[in-house]
Amino acid sequence: MIVFGIGLALAPLSQAQHAAAPKLAPRPPMGWNSWDSYGLRVNEQQFRENVSSLVSKLKPAGYDYAVIDEGWFLKNPESRPHPELLQYELDANGRYIPVPARFPSALVNGKNVGFTPVGRWVHSQGLKFGIHIVRGIPRESVKQNLPIEGSKFTVTDAADQTDACPWDPTNWGVKDTPAGQAWYDALLKQYASWGVDFLKVDCISDHPYKVSEIKQIKLAIQRSGRPIVLSLSPGPTAIEHAEEVISLSQMWRISNDIWDVWETKASFPRTVKDQFALAAQWSKFAGPGHWPDADMLPVGELRPSPDVGPGPRHTRLTPAEQRTHLSLWAFARSPLIVGANLTLLDDATVSLLTNKEILRIDQTAMASRQVLHEGATIVWTADLPGGQYAVGVFNVGDSPVSFQRELTALQLPAGKFHLRNAWQGSEELGASKIDVTLDPHSTAVFVLQRN
Repeated sequence: MIVFGIGLALAPLSQAQHAAAPKLAPRPPMGWNSWDSYGLRVNEQQFRENVSSLVSKLKPAGYDYAVIDEGWFLKNPESRPHPELLQYELDANGRYIPVPARFPSALVNGKNVGFTPVGRWVHSQGLKFGIHIVRGIPRESVKQNLPIEGSKFTVTDAADQTDACPWDPTNWGVKDTPAGQAWYDALLKQYASWGVDFLKVDCISDHPYKVSEIKQIKLAIQRSGRPIVLSLSPGPTAIEHAEEVISLSQMWRISNDIWDVWETKASFPRTVKDQFALAAQWSKFAGPGHWPDADMLPVGELRPSPDVGPGPRHTRLTPAEQRTHLSLWAFARSPLIVGANLTLLDDATVSLLTNKEILRIDQTAMASRQVLHEGATIVWTADLPGGQYAVGVFNVGDSPVSFQRELTALQLPAGKFHLRNAWQGSEELGASKIDVTLDPHSTAVFVLQRN
């Protein structure tokens, strides 16, 4: 049995410390999020068990974010199909707080202290703590017209009751006014006190794109005194907003939700094959502190409560498709956020997620790009530190393909290279070309070092 520890959150940084802090997300964030396996229903024991597995199995490879996704404030998440029945946990200032029946450590001496104990415990494991919210103000708070902490306003002053998220029944939008800013200031002050390091905000980067609220949240984070990575969802973020989201956030979704599907004619969910074109469009915008997010990694066991698909299951992606999935994300320098139930990780999934060469591409590449798309064959290259390069050859078709090409034809320098096959572990000396045969939906990744 897990004993839920109780303690105080790490104190927010002072403004001087915040200014002196290193750039947020200098590399693509890596970690775990509860959504793919638990949907709206994750509880504290499940979260802690997954964090313990994260520490033992994936943290050594660099995965260090643990994120509680949507619904932690719902008393009856099973009623989501019937919004009129939903019940919420709120504080006296109209902000959502975790439900004690699901997160018992929140209740200390009869008072709900939020995620303070959970955040402190995550930090004690050497990890960073994240939560998910939907932009805006709880509709239930508006009904009660509760006061906004630290201000003269009430939530009714701040809420835009003409602006509802089209797919979420919980919140109203926020006015671009002093009252609206006061709401987000109070919200981020609360999250800073909980020790939040990562904030995933939904219904804000597309359908609809709400730049006014993104700006309010960024300012509120700055005023909170705590460095918090801001992740914007869902996608597809429009490419014309690229420079804006780079200036306002650390990561933003480039597509709608992706699940464990290679290809489908349906409009939802997004598939692995779908992501190639978007990743190519967004690759030039990736860099320290700003990362296009190709969405989560639905690998391993997706159970007990995946939000999409045919119930609890092992990922429907084949082993080859999983390697292609992770390889594309690495070349795109996307954040790597695992959706599996980490307590059920098998050796094959651990090996997939901890491949050193693949992670090195994702975490250290200085630039990357798609250099070829001929029929079913797609080729990416990446520039690595120390004068090294990486080449990824992908077969997105349904038949085997053979690919032979001089390295210079892939926009790489002339000369002889030592090639290491990242997935197979084989090596070739004195190579000046790529020569590989690929099964359907598979990939080969090579790391190149001059002889």
